[in-house]
Amino acid sequence: MNPHHQYRAYLNIAVKAARSAGRLIVRNFENADTVQVSEKNKDDLVTNIDRECQRTIAETILHFYPEDRITGEENSANTENVSAEREWIVDPIDGTTNFVKGIPHVAVSIGVKFRGETVAGCVYDPILDELFTAEKGSGAQLNDRKIHVSNRQSLNGTIIAVSYPHRKRQYLDEYRDMMNRAFDRCADLRRMGTASLDLAYVAAGRLDGYFEACLYPWDFAAGELLVREAGGFVTDFSGDKDAFYKSGAIVCGSPHVHKALLDCIAPDLKSFSKKLEEELKAKEK
Repeated sequence: MNPHHQYRAYLNIAVKAARSAGRLIVRNFENADTVQVSEKNKDDLVTNIDRECQRTIAETILHFYPEDRITGEENSANTENVSAEREWIVDPIDGTTNFVKGIPHVAVSIGVKFRGETVAGCVYDPILDELFTAEKGSGAQLNDRKIHVSNRQSLNGTIIAVSYPHRKRQYLDEYRDMMNRAFDRCADLRRMGTASLDLAYVAAGRLDGYFEACLYPWDFAAGELLVREAGGFVTDFSGDKDAFYKSGAIVCGSPHVHKALLDCIAPDLKSFSKKLEEELKAKEK
């Protein structure tokens, strides 16, 4: 099979699953009494709707690809199948806190990896009915219209998305310094609480760049492909294009904006990286 036809088939299933979850989100967003909220950890909420969306997405995927691995924020499937060529990385409701608070800025994110490489993905905002899609080698689209990152040549006049490391506040000092440098050089910063949409908005040129630490693969698996297919660069804080899945630190934008953001990060990179390395070593013990 032509690989592009293969990737389109994956994307079609991802879109089908995302739209099914999106219908659940819209139905319950308008009827808050149905939402049951609990805390997974401090500053990390989960609802019964997150879990219901995850089930719906998994059922859709496994109907067509019953042997595939699914890695999800709320639960996973077939994780013991280490030989699976495909892995679906799912965030059923990215922006759960927004959802709980009635802030209409949430998304379903589904990225598809084939033999370890992300080849298809979608980010769906069900409130606005905006569907961002990408497949390897075919560009990125918003509601089937081609999109591209902005053409800014520097940080002058740019709008940059950021987020405080609310899950891991030990990085706050370094992160605050990075944001201050970016703020000094750009027009303004935005903190909107939905990583997948931050990435999608960079791909669409609505935002000029974005950086954030302490993310998980389901936060960016689809969005990072969107940015790359829209002509942008995506790396970790050191500029390594292959390391952000491990580090959870991501920076992206057009080539010039991406470089300028790395310059904002660089003075605190050593201290940040040392803390990150200590954290990763602790997890391995």
